[in-house]
Amino acid sequence: MAPSPMLLLHRRLASLPSKTFFFVPATLALFTTLSILFYIFTTSTLSVSYPHKHKLHLEQPFVYFQPSPLTPSLPSNGFKNGSFLFPAKSPSNAFGDGGGGFNGTVSQVSSRSHFGPKGSSVSNIGVFHDGDIFLEEYGEMNRSFKIYVYPHRRNDPFANVFLPVDFEPGGNYASESYFKKALMKSHFVTNDPRKADLFFLPFSIARLRHDHRVGTGGIPSFIRDYISNISRKYPYWNRTGGADHFYVACHSIGRKAMEKAVEVKLNAIQIVCSSSYFVSRYIAHKDASIPQVWPRTGDPPNIATCKRYLTMFYRNKLAFFAGSINSPVREKLLKFWRNDSVIFANYGRLKTPYADELLGSKFCLHVKGFEVNTARIADSLYYGCVPIIIANYYDLPFADVLNWESFSMAVVTADIPSLKKILQGITSDEYSALQRNVLKVRKHFQWHVPPTDFDAFFMVMYELWVRRSSIRLSNG
Repeated sequence: MAPSPMLLLHRRLASLPSKTFFFVPATLALFTTLSILFYIFTTSTLSVSYPHKHKLHLEQPFVYFQPSPLTPSLPSNGFKNGSFLFPAKSPSNAFGDGGGGFNGTVSQVSSRSHFGPKGSSVSNIGVFHDGDIFLEEYGEMNRSFKIYVYPHRRNDPFANVFLPVDFEPGGNYASESYFKKALMKSHFVTNDPRKADLFFLPFSIARLRHDHRVGTGGIPSFIRDYISNISRKYPYWNRTGGADHFYVACHSIGRKAMEKAVEVKLNAIQIVCSSSYFVSRYIAHKDASIPQVWPRTGDPPNIATCKRYLTMFYRNKLAFFAGSINSPVREKLLKFWRNDSVIFANYGRLKTPYADELLGSKFCLHVKGFEVNTARIADSLYYGCVPIIIANYYDLPFADVLNWESFSMAVVTADIPSLKKILQGITSDEYSALQRNVLKVRKHFQWHVPPTDFDAFFMVMYELWVRRSSIRLSNG
């Protein structure tokens, strides 16, 4: 009987010199790598992340294991669970903003700002990737999700770092403080770590920056020592290598803070404002983006009925930007559009109130500065202005849930010279659809204490919930 083709192949390989077994796979690997790189660089036109449209499930945590077998007794964390209740909402009105519902679409919006000049058009874009799935999982999260907060007493020398602030948060990095205050007033906190899905590391990067005992340079050592302490005192970090732990930071130094605690960077969930694919310290889909929000009191203006808006503005400017010139991207924007008649690119002090400029502009530009993130997206949404995102590699907040194409536009930095042409290519109907969706999603970019349904806090909690590990380890 004639030998099979597979047997002939084995005999042929056996007759080859031993060096060939190294040369052939190595050559194939090199060729494959070069082909992949060539494909990426020749086909990629959009660097801002618009997310995957499937449900995110992390079945296996990426764990940097450490041996560890300490099981001490657990003290109370000093906080009581809140009796926070949530009104029942049906899918028909749960996302309404002024009764609009959540199923608004953008019809035939130009895709050039999303996918580059040669992209195909996008039609029938919903605000959510899948509103039904989100509602179902959001309800399950509210019923079952539990967080254990590592306890610290009020007489702790670093109580100012670990406990929620006792004042209203303010400034560019307020999101970090708002999250902690809202968490401690929510029903998600449990005093029983055996019931916890995730564990919160409650240190505040913003507070550490301004603590003279630590300062910016001392934060990495502080975090290293803190992780060492909780891993000796409690069993929870060691059993997963920190994969079921998370921390929140809005200042960009939050990523650098983990330089001496590599297991935090590799394993723990990092909820950060500076969420850039370009930075090695941020790991997309393990980590998540939190919106940077400049706090404002009161509800956002009602664009439909605001008499001051109707009589004074009518969105007579095509686009608006104001900010310091602290990056090459902003320098490029000013170079092309500083003196334009319809795109108002400003630096330095404004002659008119910032809010009036946002109310009087159709599009508001979010332009990368030192980092990909600024508060300008939340500013735009608050005042009903469609955000234009000019920040490559930005992993946008709540991207697992919100369809950013329905209420914003991404323009790669290389297309700044074509910005006016891109924006003027949007029809009035398309713009109206974008702005209607802006009004629907802006509630997700606002903080409240105590938290309110579907606000920024609950959206962050949902991002944490979908990142919880499905592996339940023994607590014994």
